[in-house]
This record gives sequence, structure tokens and C-alpha cells, in this order.
Amino acid sequence: MSTTHSERLRELLEPLVASQGLDLEEITVDSVGRKRVLSVVVDSDTGADLDQIADVSRALSAKLDETDAMGEGEYTLEVGTPGAERALTEHRHYVRATGRLVRFRLADDGELVARILRVDDDGLDVEVPGVKGRKATARRVAFGDVDAARVQVEFNRKDKHDDNEKEEEA
Repeated sequence: MSTTHSERLRELLEPLVASQGLDLEEITVDSVGRKRVLSVVVDSDTGADLDQIADVSRALSAKLDETDAMGEGEYTLEVGTPGAERALTEHRHYVRATGRLVRFRLADDGELVARILRVDDDGLDVEVPGVKGRKATARRVAFGDVDAARVQVEFNRKDKHDDNEKEEEA
């Protein structure tokens, strides 16, 4: 998809996505055989539920049908969220990932896996999990030191909220 086509689609669709209380994260157009697939990725600070995805999908579909933004020919519209292991590329992504475990690739070619505790304009306060019985350690990471960051899926994480419920039941 050309940059100008991408920009045109973004200009057309972003206000509709914002009117649903969501952020437009990404737009891609791929060819699958003779058909094209327009993929739109949306999110919000609190996440996007299935009803919001359906509402924004209907709004985008109607807007695309009344314009020639996708040109002639068939296409499929797919609307979804970034997924569990999303890449963090914007300040708002780091804010949304507060409390989550993140794998950082650092500018010095190092790698760090840590939980985001706090985000400000300059960087992040993170907690590096302890290994083999050692305590977790706090660390400051400047945004300028981060080349890439991706949320990690945790299957065995114990939330403090879950622990509080168990204590209340006892």
C-alpha cells in the first residue's frame, strides 16, 4: 500500500475510530489472491471489547462503501486489537502496559525483561523480576535507551487483586 493511500485511509477512518472512543493504531492493505484485505487495528486505554469492535467495524464499512477509498474491486475489512504480545511504539502504549511484563531491546544491544511500574515523559520505572529466590530490583529506563519493546504473555502471574480476593474468602 502506498504511503499516500495509507495516509488517505488514515485521514478518512481515524475520526470514525476516535468517535467510538478508540485509537487507530494501524492500517494495512494486503492482497490475498484477487481480493484485498484491509486490516484496521484499534485500541484504547481500557482495551476494546467485542461490542466496540463491532460498532467501529460497521461505521468503517459504511464510510468505505460511500467513498472510493478502496478503489474498484472486492475487499474484506478486518477490524481487531493489537493482540496480547503487542509491540510498544507510542508513549500511550507504555502507559497502557503499566503492570505488564515487557521484553525490551535496548540501544546498547542488551535485553531486559521487566514489569512496567510507572511511565512519565522521559521514561519508565520498571521492576526486574528476581531469579532463583532473589528479590526483584527497581530500574529506570529512558525512552531513548529503548530500541524495541513487546508485551509478554504471562500464564502464571498472580495478580494482587486475586490474592486480595483469596484473603477475603478465608
